[in-house]
Amino acid sequence: MLIVQVLLGGITRLTGSGLSITEWKPIMGVLPPLNEMQWQHAFDGYQKIAQYKYINHHFTLQDFKLIFFWEWFHRLWARLIGFVFLIPFVYFIIKKNIQRWMITPLVVLFLLGGLQGFLGWIMVKSGLNDEDLYVNHIRLAVHFIAAMVLISYALVFGLMLIIKDSEKIIAVKLKPYSAWLLLVITIQLLYGSFMAGLKGAIAAPTWPDINGMFIPKEMFQTSISNSLFFNIINIHFIHRTLAYLVLIMTIVWYLQARKITNSARFNQFKKWPLIFVLVQVVLGIAAVLNSPHINIGHFGIFETIAQIHQLTGMLVLLSFVANFYLMKSKESNFS
Repeated sequence: MLIVQVLLGGITRLTGSGLSITEWKPIMGVLPPLNEMQWQHAFDGYQKIAQYKYINHHFTLQDFKLIFFWEWFHRLWARLIGFVFLIPFVYFIIKKNIQRWMITPLVVLFLLGGLQGFLGWIMVKSGLNDEDLYVNHIRLAVHFIAAMVLISYALVFGLMLIIKDSEKIIAVKLKPYSAWLLLVITIQLLYGSFMAGLKGAIAAPTWPDINGMFIPKEMFQTSISNSLFFNIINIHFIHRTLAYLVLIMTIVWYLQARKITNSARFNQFKKWPLIFVLVQVVLGIAAVLNSPHINIGHFGIFETIAQIHQLTGMLVLLSFVANFYLMKSKESNFS
């Protein structure tokens, strides 16, 4: 459900639906508008923001209903996750099916989910004004990375329940290398979010060059902060460069990991990072080359590839998190 929620967020962004609901109603927002008057009230709120005035001013109420659906369903799914977690959690505590040590990490998991909802609203609010056409790309990135922290936390908790200590491996050199690789992947996902928020793919729909260049001239013509966080072409270049770096580091990682054969579980896990990274690179190239076919408000070939690209990026991170959990240092029994 958590992974589906992130994908719903991706659909919401790709269809331009994220700013369609201009109010945050954690309780009453479960229900969509139920009559024409309520629909018109919601549409009136959308008509006050810049996205409607400068991009979607041709929208009818029927057009608005189409984009409203995805944002509403994204929020509804988040609420469903809360119920799916909370009701069984309370029930299992009452029935004493949950061990005492599990309660604290599960409460933390629930709080991380609540925080994610709050960050989502802060992100949406950044686009509800008379100037910005979309949500702030940095807030979008924070929202996405927080989601990945939440999903990774849930994954690790699940692994704690099913992985025996005897299934873990001693990896004195591979574990610190894996930690660095996880850091690079996280930064790459951050820049992937920047690309999504700034509609960065269409800025350079060529490969292997970037609009005829391999190093954008803008890299050295603006301030460091602008180059790293706001210049679209620079962000595009950084995202591509990090992709090549992740690919190289993953190949090196796999060549080292394949030498470790004393754990059936690790043998099962270790092939997936390389597979996902290879697929992800191909999808990234395909997304860039198909970005001229971007179709705001509808799902076409670019939107489909972009969505699969997002899913595979998540799987890259989670596959490395799972492998990292299986490793422990020789000097310590802590993993």
